[in-house]
Amino acid sequence: MPELRVGERRWSVAPGSNLLDALNRAGVNVPYSCRAGSCHACLVQCVGEVNDRRPDALSPEQRQQGWRLACQCAVLGDLHVSAFDPLKDGLPARVEALDWLSAHVLRLRLRPERPLRYRAGQHLVLWAGQVARPYSLASLPGEDDFLEFHLDCHLPGQFCDAARRLQVGEPIRLGELRGGALHYDPDWQARPLWLLAAGTGLAPLFGVLREALRHDHQGPIRVIHLAHDEQEHYLAKPLAALAAHHAHLTIDLLTAAQAPAALSQLRVPSRQTQALLCGAPDSVEAFAKRLYLAGLPRNQLLADVFLPHG
Repeated sequence: MPELRVGERRWSVAPGSNLLDALNRAGVNVPYSCRAGSCHACLVQCVGEVNDRRPDALSPEQRQQGWRLACQCAVLGDLHVSAFDPLKDGLPARVEALDWLSAHVLRLRLRPERPLRYRAGQHLVLWAGQVARPYSLASLPGEDDFLEFHLDCHLPGQFCDAARRLQVGEPIRLGELRGGALHYDPDWQARPLWLLAAGTGLAPLFGVLREALRHDHQGPIRVIHLAHDEQEHYLAKPLAALAAHHAHLTIDLLTAAQAPAALSQLRVPSRQTQALLCGAPDSVEAFAKRLYLAGLPRNQLLADVFLPHG
């Protein structure tokens, strides 16, 4: 039976056990979100034998240092594990501002201890004490001097519960910065650009939109935001302000009741259209299906899916 060791603790597990499950069952409390190797919340450092299903998910430098994604690893032999320690391994930051953009969306602005290099559309693992979750960046590098996140607090969850208790000036730790699928490519400048978001899936697309405008995107831009009701179009005013200054920008705000009919009427203006989608799995699937039926080539669609947070 393989033996796991964390600090002074040792225990045996069945061969082939999922490393994340084995650690959490023993009370090590490694955070996780997607269980697909995307969010990187379950990062651990390992010495020993594992079968890693996603060796490509980390950089060669990280793998050389022993970092692995616990959700993607099966235990093959004895293993010494060190969980990611936000106090030692994370980048210090402080809460700069907290405010509610709607009844359920909490805007969190952070100022890191040192500048963080990122691009619009990326996401970052946030640590509030020992609770961690990945969130997409809504801020724009080079323009905003803070990191901005939009937290959907509609459903209870450990991180949202912790975020509600945060105070301005309070310390918080930043984990790994991830690429995500969403970005703006200057080569798209002349092409129609569609940004389709559901809920707080608007956060990374708001950054991508401003990046496109900063690059003087020439093609028509259409933003579609799907929300449960009109009150949850939490960026309606900033989007309207951008549209007032950019004639080629169109904003469509849809409620859940309006969505089926509105989506059935979608027609892409050109087969050169580039589409970026973000939100819950069912919403992203509905967006993608409609765009495929409208003739958009699959390689011109990029999507990030937001899974429910615990």
